[in-house]
Amino acid sequence: MAGSTLGNIFKITTWGESHGKALGTVIDGCPAGLLLCERDIQVYLDRRKPGQSAITTPRKESDQVEILSGVFEGKTTGAPISLLIRNTSQKSSDYSEIASYYRPGHADYTFDAKYGFRDYTGGGRSSGRETAARVAAGAVALKILKEMGITVAAYTKSIGPVSIDMARFDREAVFRTATCMPDTQADQAAAAYLKECMMKKDSCGGVIECIVYGLPAGVGDPVFEKLDACLAKAVMSIGAVKAVEIGDGVSVSTAAGSKNNDAFFCDKDVRCMAPSQTGLPVQKKTNHAGGILGGISDGSRLVLRAHVKPTPSIFAPQETVNKEGENILIEIKGRHDPVIVPRAVVVVEAMTALTLLDACMMNMTARLDYLKDFYSTKRCHPSQDSLL
Repeated sequence: MAGSTLGNIFKITTWGESHGKALGTVIDGCPAGLLLCERDIQVYLDRRKPGQSAITTPRKESDQVEILSGVFEGKTTGAPISLLIRNTSQKSSDYSEIASYYRPGHADYTFDAKYGFRDYTGGGRSSGRETAARVAAGAVALKILKEMGITVAAYTKSIGPVSIDMARFDREAVFRTATCMPDTQADQAAAAYLKECMMKKDSCGGVIECIVYGLPAGVGDPVFEKLDACLAKAVMSIGAVKAVEIGDGVSVSTAAGSKNNDAFFCDKDVRCMAPSQTGLPVQKKTNHAGGILGGISDGSRLVLRAHVKPTPSIFAPQETVNKEGENILIEIKGRHDPVIVPRAVVVVEAMTALTLLDACMMNMTARLDYLKDFYSTKRCHPSQDSLL
């Protein structure tokens, strides 16, 4: 099975199944010298784990991470970092009935069509539980980015028809509300809407917005490795995400160029994070582009949105087909989220961070002066006198 590895320099490989003994990730390319302990990773896994509110699956998993390698005396060594998360609450019996048919909205049929079999005990590699490994790796990337002055912050922008009001934006509310909305009024309205969905044995989707602060201009490449293309691939690889927007996103298709273009200006009293070769502190008056132009970061806030589909496992009757080709009516049982969005917020943060860190590392080879600055004669080589 190909496709479990992401990245070029900061590279991760996830492994494990939803109802196996454990799942985890191996990080290759993490620099030596990063202070790292299990608690640094656990705080992010705790945001993703199930069973924390009435709007998440009642499956109880502690999601305790174990660092197996790559850390010595509290610091990364530069060797591969192996992270383990044991499964402790799998109930394969909840899924035994679905072995004979394909669940609508799931990867049951496509997985079977590709491999000739499928893991019906929770979906195997297709399960949303695989994202725990991504979050563990993303926590390491987020810590490195923080050392670089770059912050990645995601939140729920909408659930079903309920959207947040940016005038009431409260970043800390993301960590207090069950919906991960930064607006407590919207959180209450969304909770009421979700209650209605659950009474109807139905589910809903929503939108996650992710903002990146402090990313300098010049990260990304202009052709196949465009920063927005890499971000879209990473975020779209999250199973429930069906669309990704950068900046104004789909609304640019109806905008006029005179409105969509972001005017540049130069404020010489403001220190630019990444001045151009002319040394001018170039800024933008607006940010319709969402911080990326021509596949390269422009120094503005990077704005990304992920559109998440409704949870496919619903308790209402659904039409499907069994493995004998018969048309049947089913009612799914088990433990399922009525909405995936709140638990996916930290997953979007993780995938964004992994992509940005790898792009920043790749960017170190983009210009000769970067290499000269690091490998300068004065810095790396002792004088001839000192050798005597």
